[in-house]
Amino acid sequence: MSIAVNTQEEQRKYHLMTYGCQMNERDSEIIAGLLEQSGYRPTPVLEEADLVVLNTCSVRHSAENKVYGKLGQIKRLKIQNPRMRVALCGCMAQLPDVRTRLKKLGVDLVFGTHNIHQLPLLLERGADMAEPCIEVWDKPGAVVEDLPSKRADGISAFVTIMYGCNNYCSYCIVPYTRGHERSRSPRHILDEIKKLVDEGVREVTLLGQNVNSYGRGLDEQVDFADLLNLVNGIEGLWRIRFTTSHPRDMTAKLIDAIGSLDKVCEHVHAPIQSGSNKILKLMNRGYTREYYFELAERMRKKIPGVAITSDLIVGFPGEEEEDFELTLDAVKRVGFDASFTFMYSPRTGTRACSMPNQVSREVKHRRLLRLNEAQYQQALEANQKFENRVVEVLVEGKSKTNPQKLTGRTRTNRIVVFEGPETVIGKLVPVKITRAKTFNLEGELRAGKETQSEN
Repeated sequence: MSIAVNTQEEQRKYHLMTYGCQMNERDSEIIAGLLEQSGYRPTPVLEEADLVVLNTCSVRHSAENKVYGKLGQIKRLKIQNPRMRVALCGCMAQLPDVRTRLKKLGVDLVFGTHNIHQLPLLLERGADMAEPCIEVWDKPGAVVEDLPSKRADGISAFVTIMYGCNNYCSYCIVPYTRGHERSRSPRHILDEIKKLVDEGVREVTLLGQNVNSYGRGLDEQVDFADLLNLVNGIEGLWRIRFTTSHPRDMTAKLIDAIGSLDKVCEHVHAPIQSGSNKILKLMNRGYTREYYFELAERMRKKIPGVAITSDLIVGFPGEEEEDFELTLDAVKRVGFDASFTFMYSPRTGTRACSMPNQVSREVKHRRLLRLNEAQYQQALEANQKFENRVVEVLVEGKSKTNPQKLTGRTRTNRIVVFEGPETVIGKLVPVKITRAKTFNLEGELRAGKETQSEN
């Protein structure tokens, strides 16, 4: 896709803020690419921006509240700088009640998750409009390929393989904001990854709301296991990650592929959400706790050393103390290496929002504290098994918490912090783990030849 550069915009600056998931991060790379191809250049200083873009998330109220707070700050800046324009996109833009509210918060342009590719045209169209320009598609169109992209320099990159979700979990707004499932063709995915490898990327993370359902909607007969096989054959690529996997669609063929393909990392993020069959049914998850336990056993058998991580929700409508205890039991039985834990957040438009027996915030908060305590202990015990072992680490750069040290990840997605020369950044190196902590590992770089491949 080619976009003519507007010379009048050459010196204009943009400031892009991203909220939410990895899908939004990848969308923001495309938004940045579109803006820079249109003559804008980035600025890290909000006050300097001629265009401020907020790529938003609507999974929980807390995410929306952050955006509203930031819009209040930006509205005050616009008084000082009348040239500043504000654009809002992402999942919040897909919600009609949100769009009505945005008009009062100084937003000049609103576009949705389905029409990001229209951004340059919308900026041009809205330049002379007195009223906000709102262009949100309620339904997705065909997947638009070959959009420009501004990626951060690094050894790793996100690659979207599909969009949308067909599952309609009763608590989730995503099917309404991201639309139905659409898969990208294997050819476009492989071409993108090969280009990234040529540019120095050595690890890719394949993204989708449910990567396990990849292939739906394509003319060719291909599933996610087939795609992993194809990506695994790309020369120069060292590691393949993916997220997120719906447990219901985790086939034996897929598990075998993860276990047998040398570049596919031994890490599966498969959210269980609750350990109670009653709650799982109310959530419309499509499986039971017993099914999940069997699935975890199959993965551990077929994928040696696999790390299984999860999402867990407490305080879903109708959750009683015995249901919560079953979730605690699931954490112990599965032995999750890590989990993202949340209090249930009602989302207008979902079935769960109108369900009876809503749980009070006080009870949800108390249960979340207990769940975190159990999960943190489980994570620490899992990490302690790595003490005194030498693990392979892909070095990402300097540690954010300790710039004097380096940081990287193991194949099982554990963060490792260690001392070493900057020359090993972007390389695979052996590190001996000297101390296990709840959220990361500490280690020391081993002397000897740096590892250059996964073999």
